[in-house]
Amino acid sequence: MRSKATKEHQGIGTEVKDATYLEAARWGKHRGWRYLLGLVVIFFVGLVVGGIATPRIAFLLGGQEGFAAFRRLDYAAFGPVGGFVAFRAIFPFFLAGILLAVTLVHRRHPRTLITARERISWRRVGHGFVAWVVPFCLVAGLGQYLFYPDTFSLNVDFNFATFALFVPIALVFTAIQTTTEELFFRSYIVQGASLVWSNRVFLALVPAAIFALAHLLNPEASAGGWLTVFFNYFLVPGLVWTVVSLIDGTTELAIGVHFANNIGGVLLFDVAGNAVNTPTLFTISKFHATYTALSMLVVVPVFLAIAYKVFKRNEASEPVSHSSRKGRR
Repeated sequence: MRSKATKEHQGIGTEVKDATYLEAARWGKHRGWRYLLGLVVIFFVGLVVGGIATPRIAFLLGGQEGFAAFRRLDYAAFGPVGGFVAFRAIFPFFLAGILLAVTLVHRRHPRTLITARERISWRRVGHGFVAWVVPFCLVAGLGQYLFYPDTFSLNVDFNFATFALFVPIALVFTAIQTTTEELFFRSYIVQGASLVWSNRVFLALVPAAIFALAHLLNPEASAGGWLTVFFNYFLVPGLVWTVVSLIDGTTELAIGVHFANNIGGVLLFDVAGNAVNTPTLFTISKFHATYTALSMLVVVPVFLAIAYKVFKRNEASEPVSHSSRKGRR
């Protein structure tokens, strides 16, 4: 059955199943001031409400000492599991802010941040996960062992009981973190920018630059310098994953890829210098910025080959239509 766009759409009769997630930016209320208001809502809920709540979460995890440790950003004081939770406790609030902005300010379904179709293709999300986790594990794991065997080892402090407790917590909080970042950088920012200029190069560069700037305080950025910032934040995931989303017409692949990338670092490889050390299976005692950056030149083409050759999409999305601007209030 061929389904028509909702009334919130521009009224041009474009079929939902043929539209890209960029076109969904023109559904509901989409004037520029609404995107500015949406950003205010997102940052208010994320930074203000989240900023009030997360210290209290830290207090629940570690009492007064935990509260003091949280204020000085000493996540190691909570232990590997508690530190992980304290570090990522802010993301549910940012996610709530994004959902509120889209629902209340733009008056459209939050699903439109991911796809213009009637349902999210979780199979496509899974395709992104598999397509990234395979080359990532081979390069980050096997490659690190082959090139730098002295720095790669089994985690000597590995405890099965702790790991078993940590796995479901890691899966939930990592999924919230990566999905939140995708909905903000790859979805909300790109959709808003598309109302300014529909040029694909512009739409790819804007979130890539913002994503890189937002991660400049990460320990890896300090350790690796400009090489890490360019390759591991601006180029991948900033630019590549945005281009993939623009080509695919949805952010489904990017959501799966981002989750695969981060969960690998949380459960498999603990690299020295991380902001939070987790109970991983393996440890890498030295961060090699050059190897990590150049490895992306191998991971990306392998990922693209798997994503678009092995996991072919059933139907290609049509390009965005700009033929009408009705209902923009």
